[in-house]
Amino acid sequence: MRPFATLVAAAALSLTACAGPAIAAEEPVNAPAATRVAKEAKGLKTAIFAGGCFWGVEGVFSHVKGVTSAVSGYHGGSAATAQYDTIVSGGTAHAEAVRITYDPAVVRYDQLLRIFFSVVADPTLKNRQGPDVGTQYRAALVPVNAEQAAVAKAYLAQMGKSGVWKAPIVTRIEAYKVFYPAEAYHQDFMLKNPKHGYIMRWDAPKVAALKAMFPTFYRAAFLKDAG
Repeated sequence: MRPFATLVAAAALSLTACAGPAIAAEEPVNAPAATRVAKEAKGLKTAIFAGGCFWGVEGVFSHVKGVTSAVSGYHGGSAATAQYDTIVSGGTAHAEAVRITYDPAVVRYDQLLRIFFSVVADPTLKNRQGPDVGTQYRAALVPVNAEQAAVAKAYLAQMGKSGVWKAPIVTRIEAYKVFYPAEAYHQDFMLKNPKHGYIMRWDAPKVAALKAMFPTFYRAAFLKDAG
């Protein structure tokens, strides 16, 4: 018999909205290179991205050179509601998000933004990504310092004028609050569950697009790191 915790995790996964309709994966977009280049000091930096179900966001960044940690979690709400079975109902103010640690000597914040909007998140969708619908699946940028905030603001403005996206850009910058790591069974989910239907339909194509579009930033090995 499987341990109770394993059964609970399995039940949660069976109910997750990260297992939406089996429709075609979104096409990647060639987001423009940022005109406002991040000026970051030496040393590891932290950034937070919300872009729908955190499995795919974590999966893509776990294949980016220069990223040393990628942790799935919740951002925007309180500690009392920072549990998966609570946030999936919506109304908690949390977004499923990923906190990454990166080396700007290898990949800058502006380059991470370009990767994010090219192969991870559609910035024209409000409170949804792919098959997942709800405020918890909104796309958002969460700068953790003034330089990131300036770069993010400039890049969203540049995206809006680029003509790459036909619909208006609705992704917003959100003030940093507290990032709460998600439950253990969500960490490294793509690595642990490569044959999961959602991963194969929605997230594996994002990693393939990363490899094709950003070969100099692509790392074949999955960064196994739950924080």
